[in-house]
Amino acid sequence: MRPNDKIWWEKAFPAAEWLRSYHRAWFRLDLLAGVTLAAYLLPAALGDASLANLPPEAGLYACLFGGLVFWIFCGSRQTAISVTSAIALVIGSSLGEITGGNTMRFGALAAGTAVLVSLIAFIAWLAKAGVMVHFISESVMTGFKSGVALFLASTQLPKLFGFHSAHGSFWENTGFFLKHLSETNSMSFLVGGIALALLILGKIFLKHKPVALFVVIGGIIAASMLSLETRGVNLIGTVPQGIPPLRVPAVYWNDLTDLLPLALACFLLGAVETAAIGRMFAAKYGGRFDANQENLALAASNLFAGLGGGFPVSGGTSQSLVNEEGGARTPLSTALAAVFILVVVLFFSHLLSALPQPVLAAVVLVAIAGLLKLSTLKELWRSDRSEFVVAMAAFAGVLTFGLLEGLMIGAAISDRAAGTRIVSSARRSSRTNSRYAPFLGSRPPCRQRTDSECDDFPA
Repeated sequence: MRPNDKIWWEKAFPAAEWLRSYHRAWFRLDLLAGVTLAAYLLPAALGDASLANLPPEAGLYACLFGGLVFWIFCGSRQTAISVTSAIALVIGSSLGEITGGNTMRFGALAAGTAVLVSLIAFIAWLAKAGVMVHFISESVMTGFKSGVALFLASTQLPKLFGFHSAHGSFWENTGFFLKHLSETNSMSFLVGGIALALLILGKIFLKHKPVALFVVIGGIIAASMLSLETRGVNLIGTVPQGIPPLRVPAVYWNDLTDLLPLALACFLLGAVETAAIGRMFAAKYGGRFDANQENLALAASNLFAGLGGGFPVSGGTSQSLVNEEGGARTPLSTALAAVFILVVVLFFSHLLSALPQPVLAAVVLVAIAGLLKLSTLKELWRSDRSEFVVAMAAFAGVLTFGLLEGLMIGAAISDRAAGTRIVSSARRSSRTNSRYAPFLGSRPPCRQRTDSECDDFPA
């Protein structure tokens, strides 16, 4: 059967095709990749949940339920589904404004946002709107992520130093941090500093290895043996054991007006990131990449993440690279990673309650370092000043006005710049071809053409 002859369910479920040709020898590789990926996802899920101002189990549930279905629908064999720092921070900051700081409804609204992301992604798949990923250019994403990295640092540094953080813009958070440095808890700073140093060393010498997991385990052991809580070190607190029942989040009709723009922003961020990962692997391993198919995968994974009490998920670049480095041959590795997370949630989640907050802050700080794209910004400055301006607009917008506002400012300027370039190109083309107006429908005489112009008109 030729690829174009596939029936509808084979197109919708790529797993149906590759499972038929699955080799037994691949399972060992997928299993090892799944273990490695799960070890990477566990601390990331806890850290990103804290960025979203949600309890740690929300990150675990999002990775668990999202991972259990993503592999069935995704077209890219190495892409891994996960919570991401950018989306987590967008969720946390936006829900803080929507609820006026009332954290009681954060969980339901975050889960409801994931369900709305699922609906938007499903509509995009039905409309074959994979091209929507180009709405946010690479330059916008570069500036946005760099701004997110600094914003995240301003929220996590106080936790590393052992005092509570502010909830404002980057400038407000930074001012608060500098003003309250005198309140530093020395034991918290020592624990966080050691964790940060180990993570940085691991980043340098053990790339794509689950160093963060061992740092988290070490932090839990240290907190238990040294009674760190009695010395003023904050712990993340109780993490419930077991999985919640799938249910529709308690979101009301009047919430939708506030949640729809947030869900659209999360979808665009997730779709752009997931498509970029898919294109990267398609270029490396060959094959055709279908951005529209990834929209269906995002729809399914976000639906289950929302029904399971999580928050929006998407393809993660660092997570996917870990999956690839682990030897993944098929998307089954992401399902196996979800199974390992399920084992932790069912039997070992109570141990996570002893994790020190400074250790978690260190995990987040090292993870977000990859978002700061200074080399890309330098390259844009040298090669394309207009795109550099777009990136810096998104960067400054995030730091000054907020995450969603910065993203939209960058996207608006990018679209306007693209429109200007198209109009300018059309005008140049019009001036160039005006000489040939008398010859429309035929070739201009060769004596009236230069050699290069002759090349443009076939004989």
